[in-house]
Amino acid sequence: MTVDDGWRSDLERWLEPFLAGLSHPSRRRMCPQYIAGLIGPGDRKSVQPMAARAGEAGYDQLHHFVAAGIWDSAPLESALLNEADRLVGGACAFLVIDDTAMPKKGYHSVGVAPQYASSLGKNANCQTLVSVTLASREVPVMVGLRLFLPESWTGDPERMTRAKVPVERQVVLTKPEIAIEEIDRVRAAGVRFGCVLADAGYGMSAPFRQALSERGLSWAVGIPGRQKVYPADVAMIFPISGHGRPRQHHIPDAKSVAAEKLLAGQQWKRVSWRRGTKGRLAARFAALRVRVADGPTQRIRDMGNQHLPGEEVWLVGEHRSTGERKYYLSNLPADATIKTLAGAIKARWICEQAHQQLKEELGLDHFEGRSWTGLHRHALMTMIAYAFLQSRRLTAAGRKKKSLGSAAATEHARCPTGDPQRLRKTAAGTLPSLQ
Repeated sequence: MTVDDGWRSDLERWLEPFLAGLSHPSRRRMCPQYIAGLIGPGDRKSVQPMAARAGEAGYDQLHHFVAAGIWDSAPLESALLNEADRLVGGACAFLVIDDTAMPKKGYHSVGVAPQYASSLGKNANCQTLVSVTLASREVPVMVGLRLFLPESWTGDPERMTRAKVPVERQVVLTKPEIAIEEIDRVRAAGVRFGCVLADAGYGMSAPFRQALSERGLSWAVGIPGRQKVYPADVAMIFPISGHGRPRQHHIPDAKSVAAEKLLAGQQWKRVSWRRGTKGRLAARFAALRVRVADGPTQRIRDMGNQHLPGEEVWLVGEHRSTGERKYYLSNLPADATIKTLAGAIKARWICEQAHQQLKEELGLDHFEGRSWTGLHRHALMTMIAYAFLQSRRLTAAGRKKKSLGSAAATEHARCPTGDPQRLRKTAAGTLPSLQ
């Protein structure tokens, strides 16, 4: 591999908007060194080995910068959002909500508890971060990582204080609630995107979906197959009773049914959403307009309390070649094609690749401190490092694309619905060492 000796000077220039948010000269010096340590060679990206490899700053200086120094991360977070919007923001961009688990032991490390770790596929002692990724043309830029505190932490104020959890964060928040806070932060910064994507861990939350719709956002989310829905043409009626007092409240004229049952009898169509390394990626899809059973609860005849019909949305089913079946809801327009729906749903995969690269190549899960502040600052440094690498790759991809002619360049700039192969290979592939 060709050695790139210019990346360090490029990093210094690229970081100028970020460093403007650090008032102290020593912090403006430590920030580039910390990020360079994450990008540079070496399997371990915790403070001690990074300091030993760099030789420019001692362990105490780097550790103090990330874990103990008194400085506000908000200006750096704002600069990251601005850069992400510059790189991939726009009407065709997706904002992907997910979470990533980092296996870790120890009673005192902030947020560590037995919980489901997606990377392990089982329950384990770990920290879980709610992640926010801005992506376009299948190029991701991570813009948010916020720690989820399990009940074993939120129920123990002394433990949270010892881990330096800010007072305002010592509250019970679900992952969907954290995600909505992050979406509001991204929107307040003026970041441009067209649709919010999330898996069933978030999509099964009616308050999460409703909060997105209340904000006027388009969304496509996973759901369990057992999610109850009504036919789109369900009507609210007054039932006629032969005795007793007349009913005061409307009830639906049809029963809610499980999403998987309603789609079972639909026509399924093979749809391809993009070209992969081994050819076109495709699966069988079916889509149907429905009303979600997530409205207010009301007693309906002898069925007890039932959720009334809520928002009218798309119900989408996917049958994969492995036999696995997945289900989704989306409030994309009623005239959206099944190919458009499938393309939006499948765009979520890119955040998984970003998680993997941040962990394996930039050391997201290598932080060895215990505090809330240290963990979030380390996560922020890894996201800034990732954005820098994506910036370099997109610049290189742009130069290559330009040589193909202005027509091809115009098509790529217009929207990511065209063939994104050149950008994907360059910007969303394995992160190579710059050494």
